[in-house]
Amino acid sequence: MSFADRDHSFQTAPPVIPAQNVHRGRMAYHAGLAAEDQIARHFVEHGHIILEQRWHGQRGEIDLIVADGDTIVFVEVKQSRDFDTALSHVTPAQVRRLYTTGEEYLGTLADGSLRDVRFDVALVDGTGAVRLMENAFGPLF
Repeated sequence: MSFADRDHSFQTAPPVIPAQNVHRGRMAYHAGLAAEDQIARHFVEHGHIILEQRWHGQRGEIDLIVADGDTIVFVEVKQSRDFDTALSHVTPAQVRRLYTTGEEYLGTLADGSLRDVRFDVALVDGTGAVRLMENAFGPLF
């Protein structure tokens, strides 16, 4: 009997996720969206133009893409109970994804390779206070 002919009905059921974890996950998701909206408003209030919000490329997502004069700013937004915890959620792997996704976005622009670029991290704590770290990762190239 070949593998294809066998009965595969013995597959296990997906793991049961406790309701409290689902609730916590939803709350974190919505808190993150609210933080992104808050940071977008912050940039607009300071004279910047929002080019994209939650831009999805093949390599990942960028929370905000902002025009600061002629500079394109890729913004990663992190929300948590305090700034240090929020910042701890920016991992080296995520930074690499942001760089490659940023390169992908620049490739969609006619003058993308000619634009000045920076990567900012925007932190929002549990009280709604904002800390902006400009050029958090250094230059793209």
